[in-house]
Amino acid sequence: MKLTFIGADHEVTGSCTLIEACGKKIIVDCGLEQGADTYLNCEIPVPAKEIDAVLLTHAHIDHSGKIPALVASGYDKPIYATEATRRLCDIMLRDSAHIQESDAEWKNRKAKRSGKSMVVPMYTTLDAEEAVKKFVPCYYDQDYPIFENITIRFLDAGHLLGSSSILVTLTEDGETRTVLFSGDLGNVERPLIKDPEKPEAADFVIIESTYGDRLHGPRPDYVGQLTEIIQDTFDRGGNVVIPSFAIGRTQLLLYLIRIIKDQELIKGHPNFPVYVDSPLAVEATEIYASPLREFFDEETLSLLDQGINPIKFENLHLSLSSEESKQINVDKEPKVILSASGMCEAGRIRHHLKHNLWRKESTIVFVGYQSEGTLGRKLLDGVESVKLFNDDIAVNAKITEMAGISGHSDRDQLLGWLGNIKMPPKKVFVNHGDDKVCDTFVESVREKLGFDAVAPYSGDVYDLLQESFIEVATPQRIAKKSSVKEKISAAYQNLLVAAQRLMKVVEANKYGANKDLEKFAERINSLCDKYEKWD
Repeated sequence: MKLTFIGADHEVTGSCTLIEACGKKIIVDCGLEQGADTYLNCEIPVPAKEIDAVLLTHAHIDHSGKIPALVASGYDKPIYATEATRRLCDIMLRDSAHIQESDAEWKNRKAKRSGKSMVVPMYTTLDAEEAVKKFVPCYYDQDYPIFENITIRFLDAGHLLGSSSILVTLTEDGETRTVLFSGDLGNVERPLIKDPEKPEAADFVIIESTYGDRLHGPRPDYVGQLTEIIQDTFDRGGNVVIPSFAIGRTQLLLYLIRIIKDQELIKGHPNFPVYVDSPLAVEATEIYASPLREFFDEETLSLLDQGINPIKFENLHLSLSSEESKQINVDKEPKVILSASGMCEAGRIRHHLKHNLWRKESTIVFVGYQSEGTLGRKLLDGVESVKLFNDDIAVNAKITEMAGISGHSDRDQLLGWLGNIKMPPKKVFVNHGDDKVCDTFVESVREKLGFDAVAPYSGDVYDLLQESFIEVATPQRIAKKSSVKEKISAAYQNLLVAAQRLMKVVEANKYGANKDLEKFAERINSLCDKYEKWD
C-alpha cells in the first residue's frame, strides 16, 4: 500500500499521484505542466494498460491534460469525476488536443524546410474524445466502492464548477488507511459556487499550496474594483483587456459585469460591449448556464429560480470564429475583452495584447495566478516591452490585478481546511506550490497545527502501512539557459543601472500615501523573491 509522487511536487502544475493497494494501481489526476518547470518529473512507473482507474479532482488542464495521452498509450478503464467535471473536460480536452495537433503541424512545417525529424502530437482530438467516453459521473458525499476494499468519496472543493477533494479508503491485510487528496481548494465567499467542504477525518492528506505563503486579506469588493477599472479605462478611451482562464474565471467575471450593468454603475458609457473571445470559454459559459444545480451556491440558485441567467446580459458578444476575433480590435468603441489563456502563454489573448499593450489608454487586468516564466508574470513584474508574433511591443498600457479574486485558498484558508480534521493525520504531504512555497507551507502546518508534514519530490515513494518513505528521489532541477560571458556582463551592468534608478524612485516617494508605498514594497519584494531562487 503505497503512494508514488509524480507531478506538481515543488511545482504548481502537472498534478499526478499513483496509489498502489489491494493489487490495484490508481492514478489521481494526470495533468500537463504549464509555465516554466523547476524539476524534471519522473514518468508514471507502470504501463498505461496496467492502470486500473483514474480519479480526477477537476477539469483544469494542469490536472486533466495528460489523460488523453494515457488513453492513447492504452488506458481503457474508468475515469471517476463529477458530472460537471465530465462536461467541462469534454470541451477542455478537445481544445487541448487541438492545440497539440496545431503545434505539431507548425513544427512539422518548419521541420520539412530544415530537414529535421517530424514530430507527433502528444495526443489527438480522437484520443480526447475516447477519454471522455470513459468518464463515470459521481456525486458529492456518496461512497463509491470502485474495487473490493477500495472506496472513494468526492467532497466539494469550491475551486471550479464540479471541483473535488477525493477521499480514498483502502483496506489491505486487515489494515485500513484513508488518503485525502485536496485537489485545488477554492477561495471563500465567491459568486456562483460553494465554499470548500471541510473534511473531518483522514490518515494521510495530500494538500495543495499554491498560495501557501500569502493571505488574500479581507474579502474585497469585487464589483467595486472592477467598476473602478472599467470606468477609468473607458474615460481614457481605452479597452479593458482581461487575460482570463476560459473555465471558472471568465464566468465569475461575467457574473460581476452583469451586476455592474444591472446597477448602471458605469457612467457615460451606457450598455458598453463585452466580448468573450475564446471558443473554449464560450462553450464553458453555456455549461455554466445549464441546470447543474448541485454545483451552484444558494445565491446563484435563487437567480436561476427567478429566471435570471447569472452570467449573461445585453451587449455580450461570444466570439467563436477568428474573423469575429479580428473585428474586436477594429471597432474603436471602448470595450471589455475577456480572452484566454489566463497566463498569456497562448491563444487569442496574445493578439489582443499586441493591439492594446502599446496604448496608454488601455488597461490589462490580471485576475488569476501567474506562474514563473509566463508572459503574464513578466507583465506583472513590470517588463517594459515584449515580443509578440515576432514584433517588439512597448508596454504602455496600465497593468493591474484585481485583489482577492484568486480561485485558490490562501495560507490561512488552507490551514483552516486541514485543521478541521479532528485527529491529527499520520502525515501531511504538501504539493502543488512553487518550490519554496511548498517548504514554507510545510513549516506553517507544523507550527500552526502541530501536524507531521513534508513536501515530497517527484519520484518519492511512501509506504502507507510502514508510514515511511521507501524511496527518496534525487530532485533533478532543470538547468536555466545560460548566455556567453560577455552578454552576462552587459546584462549585469544594465541591472545595476536599473537598481540605481529604482533607488531614486524609492527616495522620491518618501512621503507618498501608505497604501501606494505598501503596494510598491510588495512589488519589489515579489521581484526579490523571484530572483533569490537563483542563489
